[in-house]
Amino acid sequence: MNVNLGAGLRAGVQALGLPLSDAQIQHLLDYAALIQKWNKVYNLTALRDPADMLTHHLLDSLTAIAPLSRHTQHQPTRVLDVGSGGGLPGVVLAICMPELNVSCVDAVAKKAAFVQQVAVSLKLPNLRGLHARVESLTDPYQVICSRAFASLPDFVTWSRSALAEGGVWMAMKGKHPQSEIDDLPADVKVFHVEPLTVPGLDVERCMVWMKPQAV
Repeated sequence: MNVNLGAGLRAGVQALGLPLSDAQIQHLLDYAALIQKWNKVYNLTALRDPADMLTHHLLDSLTAIAPLSRHTQHQPTRVLDVGSGGGLPGVVLAICMPELNVSCVDAVAKKAAFVQQVAVSLKLPNLRGLHARVESLTDPYQVICSRAFASLPDFVTWSRSALAEGGVWMAMKGKHPQSEIDDLPADVKVFHVEPLTVPGLDVERCMVWMKPQAV
């Protein structure tokens, strides 16, 4: 992995104000290297340029760390990353927040296998790849997250059977998805939408927090 990527990652982590150790930063770089290595076989991402991978994948996923840390208060938390693909943001969350227990679910077997490979290669006991359709999962997770996965109504409907009592949904989106919010089921409430800034990327991003509510 080239030196520029390491410097860019460190600068981005600093811009986001994240207290990551050298070991965690190295893990993120090793993860990016694994994506590049296995991309040809597993077709994990359309992005091939390391600079794009840094901003669009690593730094974009890292914007979730501070909001999620505020929510979990660094308590042990079971997190389900839906439609995770090559593990974004799930693998990044597992590296940066060791107190989390992260499952990355994808309907494509190769992508779930890649996440499993990452867990073994980087020695991340708190990470696993699941090959399944999210609708089939019934194990309870306190936080269910997704990044550019599906519309908000589909996301909450498909993953509801896996949401623990008192659990929340955390969706990483582009610009404020008002029409999707308007289409949410009546018993799902948006309780917070926060803007996210990706270092080095001039795009709109936000995080939509949702939870079930009595109707």
